[in-house]
Amino acid sequence: MTTTTLAVLVPVLPFLGSAAGLLLGRKAPGFVRPLAVLPTLTAAVLAVLVAVRQGGGKAIDAATQLTPTGSVPIDLALHIDGFAALVAVLVGVVATCVQVYSTGYLRDDPRYPSYAALVSLFTSAMLLVVYSGDLMVLLVGWEIMGICSYFLVGHYWETPEARAASLKAFLVTKLGDVPFLIGLFALAADAGTFRITGVLGAVASGGLDHPTLIALLLLAGVAGKSAQFPLHTWLPDAMAGPTPVSALIHAATMVAAGIYFTARLLPVFAASAAAMTVLAVMAAITMVGSALAALAQDDIKRVLAYSTIGQLGYMAGALAVGDRGAAVFHLLSHAAFKALLFLAAGTVIHAAGTNSLTAMSRTSGLAKRIPDAYWTMTVALLALAAIPPFAGFFSKEAVLVAAEHTALGDRTVAPAGAGWTVLVAGLLTALLTAAYALRLWLRTFRGRGPEAPDHGRQPIAMTSVLWVLAIPSLGFGLTVTYLDDWFDGHALTPTVTTAVLGTGLAAAGGVITYAVWRTLAVRTAADLPAPVPHVPDPDAEAGLVEAEALTLPHPAEDPADPGRALLGPLHRPAADGFHLDAVYRAAFVRPVVAAASLVRFLDREVVDTYVRGAGQTARGLGWLVRRAQTGNVQTYLSALLAGSVVLVIAAVALANAAAGA
Repeated sequence: MTTTTLAVLVPVLPFLGSAAGLLLGRKAPGFVRPLAVLPTLTAAVLAVLVAVRQGGGKAIDAATQLTPTGSVPIDLALHIDGFAALVAVLVGVVATCVQVYSTGYLRDDPRYPSYAALVSLFTSAMLLVVYSGDLMVLLVGWEIMGICSYFLVGHYWETPEARAASLKAFLVTKLGDVPFLIGLFALAADAGTFRITGVLGAVASGGLDHPTLIALLLLAGVAGKSAQFPLHTWLPDAMAGPTPVSALIHAATMVAAGIYFTARLLPVFAASAAAMTVLAVMAAITMVGSALAALAQDDIKRVLAYSTIGQLGYMAGALAVGDRGAAVFHLLSHAAFKALLFLAAGTVIHAAGTNSLTAMSRTSGLAKRIPDAYWTMTVALLALAAIPPFAGFFSKEAVLVAAEHTALGDRTVAPAGAGWTVLVAGLLTALLTAAYALRLWLRTFRGRGPEAPDHGRQPIAMTSVLWVLAIPSLGFGLTVTYLDDWFDGHALTPTVTTAVLGTGLAAAGGVITYAVWRTLAVRTAADLPAPVPHVPDPDAEAGLVEAEALTLPHPAEDPADPGRALLGPLHRPAADGFHLDAVYRAAFVRPVVAAASLVRFLDREVVDTYVRGAGQTARGLGWLVRRAQTGNVQTYLSALLAGSVVLVIAAVALANAAAGA
């Protein structure tokens, strides 16, 4: 079987599994789990075969015309370089892990069949984005991911939080997708093609007439899809969906689509120094702001959500200094340990029956009860904090090294100012990342209260997946010296300067956080109230484990939170995402609501008035006509005689008037 045929099957198999799952979900429920896992697993295996055959060498290109357009053609094309081959393997492996994990996590959920089918459809769409060689076909996968995210985030549609989160995610990403679509059309108009190879060829020959405008329009879509400032506000709220969804969509795949797209078309962005500067500033604000927000959150998944935003900022920063190899390397590394973090958090949630970090900090025994989650989450947090030799250290160092080279003028792809911006923000974020990672670990597994309610042994389908993902979280970075051919031939090894600075700042962040936590914990240990376990309603909807909670004081009242002590006056605005939602409400929501109110007023008071007036006029005329129809022959004859007399008098009067004239 040819490599092209194998590549075509990679996105097709999950799509077929999704369609079959939707058709057979109710008629043959026993086939739902195999149809969820096996096609995705097969696609992952085929993606590995494609990557082996591609080998980091010359890109694999194949195309057939999809439809004649009369102008710029649209092709059903493949373009598989080293980046695409590795990212497809990542998507297949993580999607398979999520599907296997979900069979245990949502085993009692009555809507599992539709959930599994949507996850498969999402996986197919992401693989289409990864392998596509035509921008319009890529856009199809891009938008399918968006609608799948909407349905999956709103899976628990009984809760208002899930409904609001799904709608917010859809609208905020669409806010970026509109200029993104315009940018794609402008790019195709300048390059004369939607083919990625043709676009890159046009850039190389100087064929783009409006590089800055195109790049900025495309960046709007990237900011929305990859949750970059200022369009990142949807991602923390999207944690209302099931935790496996967060692991797949909001850590490993969909949010990485914008980064991957920018990496594929990096020469388009590099053609404009202004666009690279904007990208660098956007990445810097995203990194630092999200790290501060993560340090203030009291919900385990919101901490991880802001962490995801910050790590995506690192990837955007690498692209802003012109190193797509470092960006994709960190994308791969981050996807492994962040998917592990979300799935381990789901195991903690499943075991403790609560979705609140404050509740976890008031309980004990979780480390002994769920050792698999404890050890694997520890590995993932060390990778997140970029502690050597874990994967996050090598990939984050690649970003910092790229920023250093640009800042010192060793690379001229981007302005030196962009390099300094990314480097300083990246180092500051390294300190903050270690702080909130250790805070999460301490409050989750080192709580000092009574034991949390026992929700039983965790299914092996959940715990086994954690160890599978722990392997790349620990060892993927060690392969850095063997991946040069896959990443444009650029070395991604750390340098002494950035390694010392980055690791030193991370160690400092961890030490300070631990010292503050230790001091506060000792000071308040005797004053902590014992939590009262909440008894779940036996009639509650099955599968909503994340809706259960412990009865505890408000998170703001917790005196042992090191985040409050470290942030000081910044804690309240950081916990609220620096009030960006309030800005959006004032800038967008209120004007739209006011305009809708005006339209409703005009429709009700003006348009409806004319409609009602026309109806009443017709009704009045009908009443008059009806009154004349009495059914009395004498009345009709009298009216006829009177009318005849009137006509005669009128005719005589007209005749006299004409004679007098």
